[in-house]
Amino acid sequence: MRQTVAVYPGSFDPITNGHLDILMRGLELVDTVIVAVAYNIEKRALFSVDERKEMIMESVNGNKNVIVDSFEGLLVDYVKKVNARFVIRGLRAMSDFEYEFQMASMNRNLNQDMDTIFMMTSKDYFFISSRTIKEVASFGGSVKDLVPPIVEMRLRDKFFGK
Repeated sequence: MRQTVAVYPGSFDPITNGHLDILMRGLELVDTVIVAVAYNIEKRALFSVDERKEMIMESVNGNKNVIVDSFEGLLVDYVKKVNARFVIRGLRAMSDFEYEFQMASMNRNLNQDMDTIFMMTSKDYFFISSRTIKEVASFGGSVKDLVPPIVEMRLRDKFFGK
C-alpha cells in the first residue's frame, strides 16, 4: 500500500502552537507530513534553519510520522524530490487565502500532480503569527500558551540571554 505524503512548508521562525495544530490535523489526512523549513533570503530570520529544525523536532516529540527537513528553491521541485502528493497550508484570515490561493494556483500550474490542502487555523490560534510571537517575546511578554516550551525558552535566551 502506498503511503500518502504531504509537505508542510514554511519559515517556522519560530514554530507556534498554531503551526503544530495544523500539522497534527494534517496527520489525520495523510500518513506522513514533512515539515519543510524554507531558506528564505527575503526574510530576516531570528533563528537559523538548524535552530528552527531542532525546535520543530523537539516540539513533535519524536512522532514517527513527522519528518523535519529544509529546502531552498521552488516548492514544487522539493515536493517532487520527496515524492509527496500534497502540500498543507494553514489559513488564518481572508488575506492569507488570497496569497495562498495564488501560490497554490502557480504550484499547480508547475506540477499538475500536486494538490494543496488548505486548513483553517483553530479558533485558539488564528490571531498568532511567528512575527507577533517574536515581537511580544522581545518586549518580555508571555508567549507561554502560544508556543511549545522549547520555543519559549529559546526566545527568552535569544532576547535576554541565558
